[in-house]
Amino acid sequence: MEWTAQIDAYCERLGPGVWAEPANALTNLAFLLVAMWLFPAARGIERLLCVVLFLIGVGSGLFHTLATRWAALADTLPIAIFILIYVFAANRRYLGWPWWGAALGTLAFIPYLALGGRLFAALPGFAISAMYWPVPLAIAGYALWLRTRLPQVARGLALGAGILALSLTFRSLDMPVCGAVPLGTHFVWHLLNAVMLGWMITVLRRDRVERAHAGR
Repeated sequence: MEWTAQIDAYCERLGPGVWAEPANALTNLAFLLVAMWLFPAARGIERLLCVVLFLIGVGSGLFHTLATRWAALADTLPIAIFILIYVFAANRRYLGWPWWGAALGTLAFIPYLALGGRLFAALPGFAISAMYWPVPLAIAGYALWLRTRLPQVARGLALGAGILALSLTFRSLDMPVCGAVPLGTHFVWHLLNAVMLGWMITVLRRDRVERAHAGR
């Protein structure tokens, strides 16, 4: 594989060049700002998630400026790491599993993503974001699981799943609406995703604070 090969996969990019996708590039600042805003109040694994959120913005910024294969990896790898860290944190804190059970549950999430991605890829209109669609489905599943035990967390997760689904819709529409919207819609994915990931960290932090106040 030629790691420096150029990738042209977005409506906004009409040619080579660092600033061929200004909206897609600049909206990655949202990830950086949200991560820096949440970091001071975060603790433990929440802070780790803030760091990874910052790296998501850096990696995506590299991809939408340099548009190379190695930059594409820098874009997607931090997202995958964030998902797996959050699954571990959810298993530990929300479900109360021991660390080894939470770790096994996190490992099991990998084949779930792979299989779910294949299933969504077979559905009309879902193929372009197939690898991500299993995530809001899983978040909704956690929300359903926790609706009685941790209703506040469940509501927070349900909202996160809804924001992510909306975000993925804009990601998927980028090329189909390109003729009518020359700027594309991928930049909206960045903005909504920054909000969603920040919200997911906030749900984790609020649960920690609530447990501390309750003496749990």
